[in-house]
Amino acid sequence: MVEMHPMVEVWRGPILESRHAGFAVICNARGEVIEGWGDIDTVILPRSSVKMIQALPLVTSGAADAKGLTEHQLALSCASHQGAVIHTDRVAAWLKDLGLTQDDLICGPQEPWDIPTRNAQIKADAGKCRIHNNCSGKHCGFLTLTQHLGAGPDYVDPDHPVQKAVLDAFETVTGETSPGFGIDGCSAPNFATSVRGLGRAMGYFAGAREDGNTMERAAFRLAKAMRTHPDLVAGEGRACTELMRAARGKATIKTGAEGVFTAILSEQGLGVALKIGDGATRASECAIAAILVKLGALDANDPLVKKRLNPDVPNFAGINTGEIKPATGFPD
Repeated sequence: MVEMHPMVEVWRGPILESRHAGFAVICNARGEVIEGWGDIDTVILPRSSVKMIQALPLVTSGAADAKGLTEHQLALSCASHQGAVIHTDRVAAWLKDLGLTQDDLICGPQEPWDIPTRNAQIKADAGKCRIHNNCSGKHCGFLTLTQHLGAGPDYVDPDHPVQKAVLDAFETVTGETSPGFGIDGCSAPNFATSVRGLGRAMGYFAGAREDGNTMERAAFRLAKAMRTHPDLVAGEGRACTELMRAARGKATIKTGAEGVFTAILSEQGLGVALKIGDGATRASECAIAAILVKLGALDANDPLVKKRLNPDVPNFAGINTGEIKPATGFPD
């Protein structure tokens, strides 16, 4: 049985109602493990927590510079966005610059997560579209690289040059041969790695410098774009955006489905990866906040941090019934 470490507790009054366990690791820029919880050699699908890795070939190939991509576009290429106007206007403009339309996106149509945008679409009786897909920025990056390589339109095929380039970058920064992949929600392959490998990759990004080699410069640019534009990486009310704002430039933070989080602490040269065993988002948000507080990247007293680290549990009448908090002894 895979060993998981207790990470998050859910209390209702004086009763411990639920527990969440998982795996987490902190690695330095050399890929060395500084601290770990649970069996960090457990293989996982990192889901959207690795969008900055998936965007590496966009930059290393020269495609981003050849097309004159802005820092906004680089941030969007790493985003799981809300589908708000600040996201969709930029995606639409990017597609226009490529001479393409949303029909060229293979990510599939999605109802926007942004509530005002969703409500406006309902009132207008407008259907779901691909631009509102939370991965449409990443897919614009894939399309940009596809054009640069002169490759065919099925850019999510694992044998397509774009995905082969993604796999090569993924295995380089994780320091592992990926044992396989699953198809993500946006139809692109999501390559598997161990929790240790994911932490090693974030350590690589943390150690990347503007004057490094081609891969290091790309990693530096992407992490910088994400933490400079946290509103584009996710959106209002989302953990990635709010925790990056609270970190005030000290951390680049990215979530993934099924309880995954990554963080890049460039000033400290540290990378963080975690996976909650049962896939609960409430637990992954609490756990990443706890680790980043431990590392000094977040202030536990900041309201944006407390919202994830130690949120109240109100009922429908607005009465606080309990709290969510890090498990005793985690992450100390």
